[in-house]
Formats: sequence, C-alpha cells, structure tokens
Amino acid sequence: MSGIELKPDAQGKVRDLYDLGDKLLLVATDRISAFDYVLEDEIPYKGKVLTQLSRFWFDLLADIVDNHVISTDVADLPDEFKPYEEYLDGRFMLVRKAQMYPVECIVRGYLTGSGLASYRKNGTVCGIQLPEGLTESSKLPTALFTPSTKAEIGGHDENISFDTTVDLVGEQAATTLRDLTLAVYEKAADHAAQQGIIIADTKFEFGVVDGKVILADEVLTPDSSRFWAAATYREGEVQPSFDKQFVRNWLNANWDRSGNPPHLPEDVVQKTSEKYIQAYELITGTSFQK
Repeated sequence: MSGIELKPDAQGKVRDLYDLGDKLLLVATDRISAFDYVLEDEIPYKGKVLTQLSRFWFDLLADIVDNHVISTDVADLPDEFKPYEEYLDGRFMLVRKAQMYPVECIVRGYLTGSGLASYRKNGTVCGIQLPEGLTESSKLPTALFTPSTKAEIGGHDENISFDTTVDLVGEQAATTLRDLTLAVYEKAADHAAQQGIIIADTKFEFGVVDGKVILADEVLTPDSSRFWAAATYREGEVQPSFDKQFVRNWLNANWDRSGNPPHLPEDVVQKTSEKYIQAYELITGTSFQK
C-alpha cells in the first residue's frame, strides 16, 4: 500500500495533515521537493526516516522542552485510519494541537549557505556582526539564533532580526524562543558529535499548549538540517551532507529550470534514500527498520 485514500485537511510539500478535532494526525510521505517544486518521483522510506528520527530527538530533548507528540503507535490510530496501518506504521505522529508561533527558529553553528553569502557581503548574518576571516563552513564562535518568517506554501521564508521577532511575538516569547532554540541545538549537537555528525544548522518550530511552550513539527531531520560527517569536515570547502544533495546536483546538471522538473534516474532515487537512512542510523546508533 502506497498511501491513504482519505483526503488530508492540509498538505505541505512532504506532510499530510488530518484534523481530528482536539488533535492532529501528521503523516510524512515519501515526497521530495527541490527548488520549490514537489517532484513526481518519491524517495523510498523518506517519510519513515523523518518521523522516526524526529521521535528520537523529541525523546532525547524532553528534559529541555516538552513536545506535541501523543503517540506513534498504530494501536492508537483512529478507526478511519485502521485500514492504512501498514502504510502509516513508522511514518505518522498523533500530536496535540498547538498555537504555533509565526517564526522559524533557525540556529547556525557553522557558516554556509545564505549565512555565508550575507557574511561575504557585509560581515553579518541576519544583522549579527561576525569576526573577520571566516570562510565556507567555518565554525562560528557561538551558535547564532537567526529566525525567519514562515512563508505560505510555495513561498519563501524571509530572515528577520531578533528585534523583528520581538515585534511579532513580544519580548518575553522572543527571548524564550531564542533561549530554547540555542539550548536544544547545544544538546543535539553534543549528541550528534559523539556519533561523528556535525549539525551545521537547523530549524525548529514552537507552539503553545495550555500556556506552555512546546517543540512541534519535525525536529533535526535531513529535511530541516544540514548534517555533515565530522571525519571528512574541512573548513574552506563545501561539505557533503546527508540530505537531498544528490537530487539537487542531478537537477542542476540536467534541468534548465524551465517547465516542470524531469523524472529522477533510479540511481539518484536510491542514493538519496540511502543517505536519509544513513543519517538515521548514525545519529540514533540503531538500524533502520524498513
């Protein structure tokens, strides 16, 4: 079985969301997006990796911040989803509804991507002044909280300053989000380092349930983070990462960005699936159960 016949109440690039009244059912599909397109080809096991890796991190980080997870056990699925147990097993989360903050809580431990582009332009990342002499993949003196707005589906997030975050959510909430983001990142990065993985940057989403700030959505997956292998890390170079790099590279070489993206070759699909599974196994220290 490759899906659910029930129509979701909302749909992102990867996840389908079902509104169950007082809670939500989040289903991670095997869809993959690149350059703001959802590709026609799916990546085997991707949704299961995202869900099970998120669940691992939620459990590990529970002493820092509570989260929205109620259950990932098929025994707790509502009756209308029981016919799809085989497909859903390992790829769904039954979660509490939260009042979500309109901010992506991004944290950067290393300089790369849009942060590096900004630094090369004016020596700052999201308005934060950095020392001279940094380069591609440099470790930052301290991890940076660099929030962004949440774009509508199909849109682009926009980097914002801490002051703008205060304007959006208030000073107390902005301070809480910053402090939690940095604390969660520090603990996660310490764990990953012990497993030979560098978390270069990642993003979190927080919400409020019963007046309490909780961690929600997905957490520290290859879709929301840059994971690098510590053994091959070299400052000054672009690092290979455990994500959809194979997909982006192939599309860059074989598509001029006009019209819809072409179908992916089977070897690109397979290598991407293997990278996701490898990330899960390295971080958790356990075998991925297909």
